[in-house]
Amino acid sequence: MIEIKNLVYAYEDAVKSAVDDVSLSIEKGEFIAVLGHNGSGKSTLAKCLNGLFRPTSGDVIVDGMNTKEDEDIWKIRARAGMVFQNPDNQIVATVVEEDVAFGAENLAVEQSELRRRVDDALAAVEMTEYKDDQPHKLSGGQKQRVAIAGILAMNPDYIILDEPTAMLDPVGRQEVMNTILRLNKEEGKTIILITHFMNEAVQADRVAVMEEGKLILEGPPRDVFNQVDTMKSLGLDVPQVTELAARLKAVGVPLPDGILDREEFVDALCRASASEM
Repeated sequence: MIEIKNLVYAYEDAVKSAVDDVSLSIEKGEFIAVLGHNGSGKSTLAKCLNGLFRPTSGDVIVDGMNTKEDEDIWKIRARAGMVFQNPDNQIVATVVEEDVAFGAENLAVEQSELRRRVDDALAAVEMTEYKDDQPHKLSGGQKQRVAIAGILAMNPDYIILDEPTAMLDPVGRQEVMNTILRLNKEEGKTIILITHFMNEAVQADRVAVMEEGKLILEGPPRDVFNQVDTMKSLGLDVPQVTELAARLKAVGVPLPDGILDREEFVDALCRASASEM
């Protein structure tokens, strides 16, 4: 598991800490979404999870290894792979399969094992048919899936994604989210998703909300998004149906708490209408 203990990270000459006394445990196989507006500290937190940033104080422990320890840092990065917002910043080769192989090759993975890993990673993100293509000719969503495949080929237990859909159109965002969900549910990968899209966060097992470097809310999506007023006060949206249900409930419509999607809303509204007849 990943254990974050009283983590503080302050940029040089900064007046305030970007991450301020955050504690959080992430279990293997879990899908956790981290929300917060720009400047809330969520991306800084992500970079602390695999040792890109070392804590100013506190600890980040990955499977018993502390990111402060130089001798463990490469083992940690092999277990906790990072996918960034702009896939062009992670693509280094001129052919897709060569790019996917790059990270694992630098870990000195033996050639036959490397071939298997590359093939498996491309299949996992449904990009096998593009293995001989040039990355710059791919769509944004496809590029991001190649970037994810490159991390997968390194065989990490944890995949940290720092706003991987922020630069994509709706089709590309859906492609990447489908890949993330498949990796979590079918491959058993632990997913830490930094996002500002509510429709992505509702698909997680757990949601953590940050504000000014602090962890403000944490729990299942149904519990977190049910706190509509609190989320709004933090400058964050909630799913539209969740807000609509809260407004209807406030004027006396007997709806349950924590409605997250359209199907739940329609079903609950039908039940409420039937109970009044």
